[in-house]
Amino acid sequence: MPAIRSISLHRMLVPLREPFVISLGPIEAVQNLAVCLQADDGREGWGECSPYMTINGESLDTCFVVGQYFARILKGRDYTDIAGAVAAMDGLIYGNSSVKSAFDMALHDLAAQAAGQPLYAFLGGKKGKVLETDMTVSIGAPEKMAADAARFVAQGFPAIKVKLGQELELDVARIRAIREAIGPDHPLRTDANQGWRDAGYALGVLQALAPFGIEHCEEPIPRWQFLDLPALSFVSPIPIMADESCGDEHDAERLIRIKACPEFNIKLGKAGGLYKALKVARMGAAAGLKLQVGGFMESRLGMTAAAHFALCNDAIRYCDFDTPLMFTEDPIEGGIHYAAKGVIDVNDAPGLGAKPKKEWLSGSWVY
Repeated sequence: MPAIRSISLHRMLVPLREPFVISLGPIEAVQNLAVCLQADDGREGWGECSPYMTINGESLDTCFVVGQYFARILKGRDYTDIAGAVAAMDGLIYGNSSVKSAFDMALHDLAAQAAGQPLYAFLGGKKGKVLETDMTVSIGAPEKMAADAARFVAQGFPAIKVKLGQELELDVARIRAIREAIGPDHPLRTDANQGWRDAGYALGVLQALAPFGIEHCEEPIPRWQFLDLPALSFVSPIPIMADESCGDEHDAERLIRIKACPEFNIKLGKAGGLYKALKVARMGAAAGLKLQVGGFMESRLGMTAAAHFALCNDAIRYCDFDTPLMFTEDPIEGGIHYAAKGVIDVNDAPGLGAKPKKEWLSGSWVY
């Protein structure tokens, strides 16, 4: 039996070029957890999570502690039994989707290596479609946001994503300034991060933004108001994409049953990892939804897993893999490569083909 011999947890702290601001607050620096599973056959599997206190209720500290609980129940297990490992983690503690995703990712890395396949092939995917990431403009003054958007367009990014979620007049001023800076035709997407207080207010903002040619808007209202999404989606001039309200497959089923919206944003850190994210994608595709794969503040390690996942379902139309480009330095070796015009190159090394550079790992715990 291919078993897990030891498990180590590592803090990975990386400065950002500048604070990244959304309606839920600013992010000053990257505080991620890296997980390494060492197998008795000599292989290493790596995973990463980027906990987000205001979204999944986790921090680097909570992930570090809960990860130690997981290590004690997973050590010695068959690493190819991913379903069993996921069930064991869920049986031990509710929630904690972020740290669960890191262990899930490391398990998939090991299992794909053992199968001699790149992760996308191990997951049943194939190459064929081009993966392109958008680039995100964080919340700020309209003039600063317009300048950032123009710079990203000049750098060749195929779409611009704009963080919104504050007052109607200010959010409209931001989009107006950006449209004037980048022209009328460049693809433009928005993300309110639950910032508009209710469906009525959100509809007013969406109607005001419609003339600017917005492809979609992520999570316009607080996630606990998901029962209002069907009515809002029906009248909104801009397609609605569920984000914070769509975590694992149970959330996806709920939203599909009430016909909440036409699009989902899938994140490994919300779903609890690849095992559950695949279920969300299959459900969304079966319901005829358009899908996006995004992330939190993962490095190229986590984004490599997301990119492999994005090759596994044709309903995945959009990729939001830009956060590693916001780091002051790259803490990862191997993995995906950012080519010109936002194109993501996925390599064919077995598993993820990526791991952290040792100098970026700190505060380690080994079991």
